[in-house]
Amino acid sequence: MHIVLLSGGSGKRLWPLSNEVRSKQFIKFFKKEDGSYESMVQRVHRQIREVDPNATITIATSKTQVSAIHNQLGKDIGISVEPCRRDTFPAIALAAAYMHDVQGIDEKEAVVVCPVDPFVDDAYFSMLEIVGKQAEKGEANLVLLGIEPTYPSEKYGYIIPSTNQPVSKVSTFKEKPDAATAETYISSGALWNAGVFAFRLGYLLETAHRLIDFTDYHDLFAKYETLNKISFDYAVVEKESEIQVMRYEGMWKDLGTWNTLIESLSEPIVGIGEMDDSCTDVQIINELDIPILAMGLHDVIICASAEGVLVSDKERSSQIKQYVESFKQPIMFAEKSWGSFRILDVGKESLTIKAILQAGGQMHYHSHRQRDEVWTVIGGRGIVFLDGERRSVKASDVISIKRGVKHTIIAETEITLIEVQHGIDISVEDKEKFPLT
Repeated sequence: MHIVLLSGGSGKRLWPLSNEVRSKQFIKFFKKEDGSYESMVQRVHRQIREVDPNATITIATSKTQVSAIHNQLGKDIGISVEPCRRDTFPAIALAAAYMHDVQGIDEKEAVVVCPVDPFVDDAYFSMLEIVGKQAEKGEANLVLLGIEPTYPSEKYGYIIPSTNQPVSKVSTFKEKPDAATAETYISSGALWNAGVFAFRLGYLLETAHRLIDFTDYHDLFAKYETLNKISFDYAVVEKESEIQVMRYEGMWKDLGTWNTLIESLSEPIVGIGEMDDSCTDVQIINELDIPILAMGLHDVIICASAEGVLVSDKERSSQIKQYVESFKQPIMFAEKSWGSFRILDVGKESLTIKAILQAGGQMHYHSHRQRDEVWTVIGGRGIVFLDGERRSVKASDVISIKRGVKHTIIAETEITLIEVQHGIDISVEDKEKFPLT
């Protein structure tokens, strides 16, 4: 099975856990059998591997998410990186070119594209394999997965099949309706559009070349910023006459809001928290190292992270996006390929960060023009390079780095350090990278 996972968006509806670089699919909500937690992308990746250990998995994502993907899935995962966001059709076209020109996948092979963040069981991925095999037959240019609706949702588009058979030609598509209209769609056999597309790779490449002037993957990547923003549905699906849909009746949830997310959590408290016996239908999610206590509350979500604190009635929680968009602050937490960092304090001319590097993790070798830095190692061992000079460091060591000095750290064990930045104009753009020789 060749599968493309679409990983995009900033997930503002799940603030304060999500931010511009930490979308909902990277947040570790789901408890595993060993007591640890995994994110949506880790869960989906694991489920695919359990169904098909040899599956080719390619993640189509923006460059801001690459570090988080490497952090959670490792360095061996295939990633088609969008230089900028251009909606789902350019993203899928770029991924198709990447699979053909970089990964060497034959044009006759079937590819299944799906979102990275559905909450599903293994039967869903077994079904994706079946959808891919249906696309291989060549009876249609596109094969979609349609979800049997469980209620008249206003959040999803609808697929109207020509028949009630398990595999059917598609009669038409309907946009997101109001509840009453959704009722009429469902009564006529309509299915939710799950955003799953299967096709032969050659079909998609031919379609992409017809709509975009490019020669190969590298050319498409170079001109990606000039492409029009358009969804795969509008650019391809709604213009295609040879299209089939396969019905899926298994578990499927879109965890796009707090309400839908908390329905899928296995426990009422994630992190440090307590609630008294008078609380009913209360959910606590706490990423901070301080306790949360809830008393006498009903139908409430409490969520705390480095980005902020949310206390909301469950029903009202779906309305937070308009408020979050007005917040202006730096990203307070992010996962990187080498580990993670959390901002502890923002001063007028200073920034204090706690960084944790995984064993073997290495920051880019880089320098800054506008700031000095002081690193204090508070745990672990590593190697620091300052303008090419190598130095071993351990807990309690302090490293002073003046502006213009090239520097990096390599973690021999997991290493934790406090970084204090000093400067008038501290910015994430103030970084020049170099090869470490």
